[in-house]
Amino acid sequence: MTATIVEDWQDRAACRGPSQRIFFPPTTSERRSEKRMREARAKQICADCGVQDRCLDYALSIREQHGIWGGFTESERRGMLGPR
Repeated sequence: MTATIVEDWQDRAACRGPSQRIFFPPTTSERRSEKRMREARAKQICADCGVQDRCLDYALSIREQHGIWGGFTESERRGMLGPR
């Protein structure tokens, strides 16, 4: 008898692992240029991710306020949602 493995979309996300920290702002301040570079790198990882759409849907559904999710920043996602 073989076991069925059910994978959650988060387990298949390209952002898992050591690079995960680039998806969220550091605890200390960062320069605007550093932020743009960090966000651009995170978005590159998202662009190649097989679960990008599910990630974005999740972030929008819970109104996630921090980090890059599904290839979009906090402010970009807020623009998708509109006012509460």
